Amino acid sequence: MDRYQAILDYLYNRLPMFQRTGPAAYKHSLGNTLLLDEMYGHPHRNYPTLHVAGTNGKGSVSHMLAAVLQSAGYRTGLYTSPHLVDFRERIRISGKMIPRAEIIRMVDDFHRRNQGKEVAPSFFELTAALAFDYFSREKVDIAVVEVGLGGRLDSTNIITPEVSIITNISYDHVPLLGHTLQEIAAEKAGIIKPGVPVVISQWQEEVAGIFETKAAERGAPLFRADKRYSAAYGMLDLSGHQIFNFYPSGIPHEPGQENESGSDRELPTAQIRTPHAFETPAKGGKRRAGESGYPGLKTDLAGIYQRYNIPAVLTTIDLLREKGWNIPREAVYRGVADVAGLTGLQGRWQVIGRNPLVVCDTGHNEDGIRQVTEQIKQTAFKKLHFILGVVADKDASAILALLPGDAVYYFTRANIPRALDASKLREEASRFGLRGEVWPTVEEAFRAALAAAGPNDMVFAGGSNFVVAEVLPLTGK
Repeated sequence: MDRYQAILDYLYNRLPMFQRTGPAAYKHSLGNTLLLDEMYGHPHRNYPTLHVAGTNGKGSVSHMLAAVLQSAGYRTGLYTSPHLVDFRERIRISGKMIPRAEIIRMVDDFHRRNQGKEVAPSFFELTAALAFDYFSREKVDIAVVEVGLGGRLDSTNIITPEVSIITNISYDHVPLLGHTLQEIAAEKAGIIKPGVPVVISQWQEEVAGIFETKAAERGAPLFRADKRYSAAYGMLDLSGHQIFNFYPSGIPHEPGQENESGSDRELPTAQIRTPHAFETPAKGGKRRAGESGYPGLKTDLAGIYQRYNIPAVLTTIDLLREKGWNIPREAVYRGVADVAGLTGLQGRWQVIGRNPLVVCDTGHNEDGIRQVTEQIKQTAFKKLHFILGVVADKDASAILALLPGDAVYYFTRANIPRALDASKLREEASRFGLRGEVWPTVEEAFRAALAAAGPNDMVFAGGSNFVVAEVLPLTGK
């Protein structure tokens, strides 16, 4: 075993790791995090940050923000979790994964620093500490930091960011975060810091009061992204990019007149490729397309749920500009159009094959699956082949109740201890009229689905991050 593999073995197997072992790895305090922070000399204080929490959408928002900042010329750190294929996906600077040699050096350095201190961190506690230190030593201009789990007690919650962002709230990690949306929202609201602006990406009335109260308590200006920008869906271009028209909310624009053709769904190429200057009309005047907002904003991240994520990104960029950050409109267009290319993001309605259409998505909780099924409904295919695996601590029934009944299912389990047995999954699925066969491994399920699918069919793989993680290498991704 080479040195790098030995280091990975230490991180994965000797440290408590939530993704593999579940709630037993979750720490109900920031004690270790604070000890590690002191051990490394508080590195997160050496650069500004953005902090992103939420149930769904936080990964997309984090990567979009990083892509825009990179496009604006800033040396941008990005810390996310979990990784899909390579541990180094978690820690990037301007899109480049942390080198293997650096991981070896950093873990060895931790052991040296920890002599006589006996700090026993979890996988996530140590990984966050290493990321903060790496960003400091590499002198990033700014770092985008995604919360791992929850918010209040997450290992990332020692930072004081430029802006805090909270995305969708739904049921996930219920035993740890709470059994109601209000309890879960309260944990997410734990990232709100005194005086730091907070952006709410999707206004949900049932939890809105939680954020309003916490923001008021801490004197944090609260911004609703949907009150800043309204989204009008445009179309898909030939490359599969989504195109949206985003206008400042409350600014008059006439539906059906977002472009000269008189159609919301047909945008001239010039509008798609070229950002327009922001101009404020005279009092009582109307704005035409291209005079305000972001008409023809193209994104390589598929999924209709991006209509909630992108306004949060645009609002955050506005707030950074107010703080003096130089982020040209052209950088917004470039960054949002090439998120995957600039940051390496994978697994968000990712097309990994054609004829048949092969798609994977990391949506793994009730709301995430709801968004996936809605996207499936809007996709053209003859027959759906659905590769499904879930982890045992998720509410499988809530997920299964949302899935299409006319698909052929390939029930499987990822190669992790937390995965639900595929036979049990099939048994539970039968209660909802879902039919299919059990496959012992994700690879076998994937190859069986490809063999059975016709050129006009669709093969979908999901239900768990870990299913997607095992599918991607099979396609060379």
